[in-house]
Amino acid sequence: MGPQSAKSYPGRRPVKPAGPEAQRAKQEIDYGRRGKGYVFGAFQPARGDALTAPYLGRTTANWVDFLGKVEAWIDPGVERVYAVMDNLNTHSATDVLLFALAHPRWELVFQPKYAAYLNLIEPWWKILRSLALKGRRFEIWAQIEEAVRRATEYWNEHKHPFVWGRRRRHRTPRRPGVAAVPNIAIT
Repeated sequence: MGPQSAKSYPGRRPVKPAGPEAQRAKQEIDYGRRGKGYVFGAFQPARGDALTAPYLGRTTANWVDFLGKVEAWIDPGVERVYAVMDNLNTHSATDVLLFALAHPRWELVFQPKYAAYLNLIEPWWKILRSLALKGRRFEIWAQIEEAVRRATEYWNEHKHPFVWGRRRRHRTPRRPGVAAVPNIAIT
């Protein structure tokens, strides 16, 4: 999901001017980041299952740990696991390649650069951000972790096969245009 951080936003309290000589309302700027971390995710589009795990850093060790969680999460009866990933250097590190060797059912598929639309998890990240983060204010990283955990649980409770692309909307049949003969009785 990329880097997420807890940060504050301007409040809703109006600032009262000091008197008639005051020219504009002022508010103290808060640039503080209250914790930062990364959310790793795995997605099974055919079933709609999702797995997320927050980490404090985007390191190779954290990525291999997450791959271990995904290995335990996927049904052992599945013969082939295709892991579609971007070209981040931690995704192709030596430890990750050793993980793939130790787990022969895994196949690492790297998407081309500048082609995030080929990865089915990318539109799902947008949905997860909407469920977990949209319109909310977080003071600390633990609150973001909790929001992502609850949003993932909500998704998995209401899961459905994920359709790639926009949903097709029902269109009413077009009415005859200018060239159609009007239904008028001629007497």
